[in-house]
Amino acid sequence: MSKHDFHDCWFLTGPTASGKTPLGIELARRIGAEIISMDSMALYRGMDIGTAKPSPDERREVAHHLVDVIEPHEEFSLAQYVEAAALAAQAIRRRSREVLFVGGTPLYLKSLLRGIFEGPPADWPLRRRLMEEANVGGPTVLHERLAQVDPTTAERLHPNDTRRIIRALEVFGKTGQPISELQQQFDHGRPADECRVFVVTWPREVLYERIDRRVRQMFAAGLVDEVRGLVARSEPLSRTARQALGYREVIDFIQEGGRLERTVELVQTHTRQFAKRQGTWFRGLTECRFVTAEDPLDLVGLAAEMARLGETV
Repeated sequence: MSKHDFHDCWFLTGPTASGKTPLGIELARRIGAEIISMDSMALYRGMDIGTAKPSPDERREVAHHLVDVIEPHEEFSLAQYVEAAALAAQAIRRRSREVLFVGGTPLYLKSLLRGIFEGPPADWPLRRRLMEEANVGGPTVLHERLAQVDPTTAERLHPNDTRRIIRALEVFGKTGQPISELQQQFDHGRPADECRVFVVTWPREVLYERIDRRVRQMFAAGLVDEVRGLVARSEPLSRTARQALGYREVIDFIQEGGRLERTVELVQTHTRQFAKRQGTWFRGLTECRFVTAEDPLDLVGLAAEMARLGETV
């Protein structure tokens, strides 16, 4: 399990396009905080338009951390993120400031609140043997073996998800326990009134309008040119960067052609679907308090409400 304790931190999250960045800056000013980004794509330098990063002016107004820390060809694991967040939080506390996490990556939020299962280190000879078995007998061979020792994980994983199946078999081989049992300790959270975890929400139709408008603004701001520049680099984009929402659709457009308007519509659709999945994640975390936004201009009122609730913890 992650050894870091973020229980005294503030968290502001919500679906994409819900206005977290300006609201986070207002809340940070009110509570005397510095912001740590909780967005997996904001880590990447050069991926600016499609990630809706805080602007240079916004970063000058309130200090932001874990923005622009890796190159687009690099990967950054969940464990690396939690470790980097802990170091940033320690530095902020030494300055006698509050720590405020702002962003919409649900797995980051859950890992900060509940820790992460790190498990035994990689056994590369075992992984190679299992991969050879999958290459010879097909991926279902490993999936069937996993079903015998850890049916819960086998049911959750697609038979073609060889990487995660191999990890589950590796953990069982090293510990004698199914990974599903070892991860159960991360399924239980604290009550919302003991936490400072705020989810900003909008009525669905309003949120979808905000998403559609933001996507159009991204394309108008030069998203296609930004992606062209990234694809033209000497180092290929990492798997994570290439799959980023908005970027993967534009990469397909650049490589395969088609109508730009169709690409815009695809990004809008995929973003709305992602926002729905984010909502499911947030509702599954007992730590979250939901604050409904109705007036996009009332940042002061929303931030004041969150600050008031947070001070009672």
